[in-house]
Amino acid sequence: MSRRPVVGICAAIEQARWAAWDYEVNLSPRTYSREVAAAGAQPVLLPASEEMTDAPGEVLDLLDALILAGGSDVDPASYGAAPDEHTANTRPQRDAFEMALARAALERDLPLLGICRGMQILNVALGGDLVQHLDTAATHLHTPGVFTDHEVVLEPGSLAARAAGAERISVRSHHHQGLGRLGEGLVVSGRAADDVVEAVEVPGKSFALGIIWHTEEERGGALVRTFVEATRAGVAAG
Repeated sequence: MSRRPVVGICAAIEQARWAAWDYEVNLSPRTYSREVAAAGAQPVLLPASEEMTDAPGEVLDLLDALILAGGSDVDPASYGAAPDEHTANTRPQRDAFEMALARAALERDLPLLGICRGMQILNVALGGDLVQHLDTAATHLHTPGVFTDHEVVLEPGSLAARAAGAERISVRSHHHQGLGRLGEGLVVSGRAADDVVEAVEVPGKSFALGIIWHTEEERGGALVRTFVEATRAGVAAG
């Protein structure tokens, strides 16, 4: 029996309280690891590390694939902008770590999936920028702590459409920012009805996809399964 591929999942940095404790913690919703494991891979959490930001290859040497997960707003300083009134709770240390991982993963063609914030990190890592607050944010974020349902149309023949198994899908999202200038090498492969970019990808790579919706919330969803299958194929090919 072949070994399970190892998928790194970037953890958020948050302040958390439990019992008598109040600490800064590495945080990851269990939906990410649950879906990766259910698809046949071994999930491993990746805490942001200043030391490893300068040596992302050492982290990637331990992995067969990488997920840039959701979380707080990306620091506008990372794309040369000042924060507006809607941007909050930024974590520059996490931004730098994940952008370094994203660039190194693309360079070695390690399967990469960016989810929500992860898609934004991928865009900024490649020289793009963000819209700090969408005019149509209510479509994508209307109730704190609740995912918003809406439709996304995916480009025929795109990696996004192949991975999702359809060209029109209903998704669960929770974001108020969007992509502005597109990063180098990225192409848009999905949009919502308000024309907000919902999926981007890097042609020519084995699997390099960013999506703004939370596919990890879909139990047994096609997209995570396809991502893990592509990773397993890469491991088998050596």
